[in-house]
Amino acid sequence: MGKTILIVDDSSIMRKMIRQTLLDQHYTVAGEAKSGKEAIEMYIALKPDVVTMDITMREMDGFEAAREIRAIDPNARIIFLSNLDEDKYSEDAKRLGALGYVNKHNARAIVELIGNI
Repeated sequence: MGKTILIVDDSSIMRKMIRQTLLDQHYTVAGEAKSGKEAIEMYIALKPDVVTMDITMREMDGFEAAREIRAIDPNARIIFLSNLDEDKYSEDAKRLGALGYVNKHNARAIVELIGNI
């Protein structure tokens, strides 16, 4: 059985792009959340294998959502996807136990990280 992925991004265009990238590689998109709070609720309900998490979102950012998800499930696998400065934010992602920090537009890196799980 393939990996199930929860996509979290406040941009519907980005969710669509990420979803298509994953579907092209035969992954199952378990769900899509547009906020950190929604991500937590969906993670609990869906129990996906991997979460792709945007950082900047209204209501609750990706780092806070990841902290809460990992408090619920310390084994949660989270990949941060962002266009923000990698040098500045990749250390924060590592401290949270993320699998990685990837530019949203680097589809190959997203697929490689998920494939290595």
